[in-house]
Amino acid sequence: MKARVYVTLKNGVLDPQGEAVRHALGSLGFEGVTGVRQGKVMDLDLEASDAAAAEADVAKMCEKLLANTVIEDYRIEILGA
Repeated sequence: MKARVYVTLKNGVLDPQGEAVRHALGSLGFEGVTGVRQGKVMDLDLEASDAAAAEADVAKMCEKLLANTVIEDYRIEILGA
């Protein structure tokens, strides 16, 4: 089974990388971009066969390692086999 985890900064948390990307896009002529929030995506290959159990395990992984839950939110997508 495969799972995809999206990790993004919580609203209100300063995102210097996103601001650097927004500035660079402006420098390249893309003037209409008023904000950029940067995040990360992780794809996991799991041995689980039950989607609910897999999602519960991935949530534990996020809480313990994959996301800094003080400043980041995460979203889990179970992709199947």
